[in-house]
Parts: sequence; structure tokens; C-alpha cells
Amino acid sequence: MAIAAEPTTTTSIERSLSPADRTLIGLLVISTFVVIFNETVMSLALPRLMSDLNVSAATGQWLTTGFLLTMAVVIPATGFIMERFTVRQVFVAAMGLFSTGTLIAAVAPGFAVLLVGRVVQAAGTGVMIPLLMTTAMSLVAPSARGRIMGVISIVISVAPAIGPTVSGLVLSRLSWRWLFLVVLPIALLSLALGAWKVRNVTTPRRAHLDVLSLLLSAAGFGGLIYGLSSLGEGSGHASPWIPVLVGVVALALFVRRQRALQHGRGPLMDLRVFAHRSFTVSVLVMIAGFMSLFGALILLPIYLQSVHGMSTLAAGLLVLPGGLAMGALSPIVGRLYDRFGPRPLVLPGTVVLSAALWLLATAGPSTSTALVVLFHVMLTSALALMLTPLMTSALAGLPPSRYGHGSAVISTLQQVAGAAGTALFVTVLSRTTASGLADGADTVTATADGVQAAFVWGGVISLAAVAASLLVRGAPDGGRVPVH
Repeated sequence: MAIAAEPTTTTSIERSLSPADRTLIGLLVISTFVVIFNETVMSLALPRLMSDLNVSAATGQWLTTGFLLTMAVVIPATGFIMERFTVRQVFVAAMGLFSTGTLIAAVAPGFAVLLVGRVVQAAGTGVMIPLLMTTAMSLVAPSARGRIMGVISIVISVAPAIGPTVSGLVLSRLSWRWLFLVVLPIALLSLALGAWKVRNVTTPRRAHLDVLSLLLSAAGFGGLIYGLSSLGEGSGHASPWIPVLVGVVALALFVRRQRALQHGRGPLMDLRVFAHRSFTVSVLVMIAGFMSLFGALILLPIYLQSVHGMSTLAAGLLVLPGGLAMGALSPIVGRLYDRFGPRPLVLPGTVVLSAALWLLATAGPSTSTALVVLFHVMLTSALALMLTPLMTSALAGLPPSRYGHGSAVISTLQQVAGAAGTALFVTVLSRTTASGLADGADTVTATADGVQAAFVWGGVISLAAVAASLLVRGAPDGGRVPVH
């Protein structure tokens, strides 16, 4: 990929980018926001879908988990895709898939077709994230990367955070099909503008796609997430652990295959990025953060509607302040990263994240909704402090030739973490609620206990994030990586 030379003095993103570069990144940011928004748009619709389509909560959450899982399967191949095709070709194909999936979901006659639509949507979405990250890291000078990654953080974290709010607004007046009918014209407009304005900044070359690696990746991530999600069905049998075991074995073989291909035709995913300490530590902390984010995004609407008896509109509006807080903080955090580096931001961010999750674990039927909103704002603000510095320092520590593989690894593990977090939180919720009902508790109390138990697990995970954040250091040369 063509990489812009860093100017002698860079005081803003505008000075480091040409007008054409700014147009390209702007279109990628807007389009990626549109597709990522759909990761969580179904979370608030889950109770409605459970009733309309006659499915359980554990089955219904596959509309979110399946979306994340598909991206985790697609993203490992994006390194090959971006080497083999031009930016314009990749963009048009990705937005075309997303638009097609949106149309399928909008007209779906039942749950199975709706899930197919979500999978097709996700196939396009999975390509857009690494395309945006790699293009930005390649074109933006090191001294301005914190700011541009702050903007990208809005796309990756704020877009799914406001999904439940928009969902609530739509569902207060219209059926769940309008969640897709509203997005479809926006997606088509983005596709048209991109086909017109997106320019090529890369020179395609012949690249090898290792089919075995792709199959192992799909089996590995698919087995893990399917097994975790199956636990939410409440089955007491050992069968859900079989796909988990298959997933672990497949991922072990996938890693072995990638190491072997490093000395031959080239790996599907270059795992040598983990040889860079800053990359590995940043990714570990991000995993905990995304598990918490997506777990909270699916739990809070259930809590607000089932425990406090709120409408979908009211529940959606109550989670809006958290999304707005994250959006407002992300660009500021990007500027602070450019000045101070990652550790002064990541360490307090993980501490606040942990505190927010433990506080949410105390929320019950009598808890004030104002307190719940405050706890949620704490959680999203903490993630804003964490994500921009972590993504920037992770990629800044890599040589430019591995930006594509680094962004693919980050994006894959983000989606797997989100899917695992969703599956874990729903599993704990379902099992604890079922146990409470079996013991004679009323529905409200049993559901509240299930939500609390799920957030306790989130709190435990957050403690690992706090410990890992102590290892975060600045990238070499103050975050600057030589640009060739």
C-alpha cells in the first residue's frame, strides 16, 4: 500500500493529508459507521423478536452473535483481499454485500432468513473495518495517528453503542423490519458515493489465498462461539462443549499452519505481529474491553425492559448518554495520546471500567434508573479512554508492511471478544434466571438476579484488564514509526 511521507512538522491531520486523502478516509469512516452500527441494532429488538418469531433469548441473540462471528471468519482473509484487489474494488464489494444483506433481512419471512440477511451484512462489514484502519495508518503521519484513530474509535465503539437507541426509536412506532428499511437507503447512498469518489491508493499484486487456513479459521472461531452460545440454551448435557473443543483444536492447527506458511507462500494472517510486545499487550486489554462492551449492550435493554418494565423507546433513550459520552471523548483522547502516549490513559480507563461493571452488578429491581445510566456512562467513558490508545499503540509498534495483518488480527479478535462476551453474559443470565424461577422466584426478581450474575462475570474479566494495563508502554520513539 502506498504510504505518505511524514512532513517535517505536523500540527494537524489536515496538514498530513492531501484533499484527496481526506476525502478517501472520510468516505471510509462514514461508510464503516453505517455498517458497524448494525452490530447491535437488534439487541433492543430481542424481546419483540422473541415474541413475533417464537424464539428463546439464547436463540435470538444469534442475530448479534452470528453477525460478530461472521466478521471473525471474514476478517482473517482481508489481508489477502487488500493485496489482491484495489481499495475501490474492495469498497464496492463490501458495501454491495452489506446492502444486499440489509434487503434480505428487511423482507425476511422468519428467523432463519433474517439470520441469513445478518450474515450477508456481516460479510461486507468485516471487510470495511481493516480497510479503514489500514488505509488510515498508511496515509496519516505518525504524529497525527492518535487523532485519526480517535475518529476510528467512534466508528468501532460508538456506532454499536447507539444501535440500541435507534432501535428503540424505530420500534416505538414501527415493526422490527424498519430497522433495516431505514438503513437500506443510507447504505445504497454510501455505495454510490464510494463508487464515484473512492480512489485507489494501492497497487494490486498476485497473492496466495490459503484455503486450508481459511477453513481452519472458520472452524476455530465458529466452534468456540457456537459452543459458548449453545450453553445459553440451558442444556445440562456436555454437547455444547464439543464445538468448543473442536474450535480450540482448529485454532491450534490454524496457528501452526500460519507459522509454517511464514517460510513459504505467506500466511493468511501473519502472527508475527505478536512478537511485538506493545501489540500483544494492547490486544489483550482490548479483548476484555470489547467483551464488557457487547455484554453490557445486550444486558442493559433486557434489564430495563424486563425488570423496570420500560418500553423499547425509553430503554433506548436511557443508553444514549453512554454512546454520546464515548463519541465526545474519543477525539479528545486521540489528541491526548499524541501528546502523552497510551499508559496515562489506558490504566485509569481500565480501573473505571472495572468499577462500572461491579456497580452494575449491584443493580436490582429497586435501583434508580438514573444510577444505571450513570454506571453505563462510566463504562463507555472508560472504554473511550482505552480503545484509541490501545489501537494506535498496537499498530504503531509494527513495521508498515504488517499494518494490514495487524489490523486484521485486531479486528478479528475484537469481534470474537464481542461475540464471546455476548454469549457469556446471555448464558449466565439465562441459567441464573431459570434457576431462580425453578426456586419459586417471580420473573422480575429472577431476571434481576441473572443480570447481576452476568455483570459479576464482567467485573472479574475487568480485573484481568486492569492487571494487563500495567504492562502498557509507549510505542518506540514516542509512538512514531518510520514511514517509508
